[in-house]
Amino acid sequence: MTEVHNLGVDAISCHAWNKDRKEVAICPNNNEIQIHKRTTNGWKLLQNLQAHDMHVMDIDWAPNTNRIVTCSADKNAYVWTQEEDGKWNPTWVVLRINRAATCVKWSPLENKFAVGSGGRVIAVCYFVSVNNWWQCKHIKRPLRSTVTAVDWHPDNKVLVAGSTDYKVRVFSAYISDMGNTPGNGPWGRSNSLGKLLAEFQNSPNGGGWIHSVAFSPCGNKICWVAHNSSICVADATKGNAVTRLYTEHLPFLSCVWMGPNYIIAAGHSCMPMLYSVDDNGQLYFVSKLDNTQKKEAAGLSAMRKFQSLDRQARTDPNDNALDSIHQNTINYVCKVSDNEFSTSGLDGQLVVWDLKLLENSIAGLKIA
Repeated sequence: MTEVHNLGVDAISCHAWNKDRKEVAICPNNNEIQIHKRTTNGWKLLQNLQAHDMHVMDIDWAPNTNRIVTCSADKNAYVWTQEEDGKWNPTWVVLRINRAATCVKWSPLENKFAVGSGGRVIAVCYFVSVNNWWQCKHIKRPLRSTVTAVDWHPDNKVLVAGSTDYKVRVFSAYISDMGNTPGNGPWGRSNSLGKLLAEFQNSPNGGGWIHSVAFSPCGNKICWVAHNSSICVADATKGNAVTRLYTEHLPFLSCVWMGPNYIIAAGHSCMPMLYSVDDNGQLYFVSKLDNTQKKEAAGLSAMRKFQSLDRQARTDPNDNALDSIHQNTINYVCKVSDNEFSTSGLDGQLVVWDLKLLENSIAGLKIA
């Protein structure tokens, strides 16, 4: 069953869930973060987090340590921790960047996070207990443009980033100061911060800038979506082979893996799309996941529109409604559980989708 939630805001630019999915952090398309809690009577606003001076670009909520990290166009990032009284307090992160912080993501072990920026830099941040602050080390080369998306490999030592130079790059995110050991994985040996392990061009002819990147649950594949309406998958077990699919839809803005073979992508088409990767590495479209349809046939709707114009000199606002749950761009997709994901958009709606309940209506769909 699809759950549609209205949190009383005009637009949601990003969101993140806590561990038990009873609380959600959203940015209402400004410099604030709102914490909402699900109650028997709906959603209750718990706190407005105000520390940023400019638009919040991204949010991530660490489920186990219960910490929220936010980044903003004001070139800052904050780690928010919850006190015993339930209030959230910010800790400033020393990013040392000279452009907007565009994206942020906790590592799987939640002991570090990565921040992409408009200054062609990725800041890999970690906590220094001696100084009691979050500091960072930079990944700079060969980045040549704004970093728009980041994601972590399950081994906690490899990072993937997409940028506006139409490229996706895989870096080593190993930090020797943290006392861990170098890693050997399908993308190569991660033994020094910033080591370039792989680089992919979005399209042989360039293509569009990258909007979102995501590692598969096993870490052997990477998916990304770009502004040329494409969705691509790179497989490290097949010699870093890339499968590209140019879609007929408007550009996607966010993507997430649901299990080892399924990908959810959503964006300007205002509805989530399901894609699958088969055993041969081929990527193909499965289905639109929004089965909402207009109640009236197009002809009747057009007739009513002209009758309204003739009688009252005005149009019915329902005539402009889209045949989808979201009525504006979906700009954020977040995995909620093994079978559920959530979407938020510029229409102010937060929607939770259950793939398990859609198996009977989509031929061949089988969620592990």
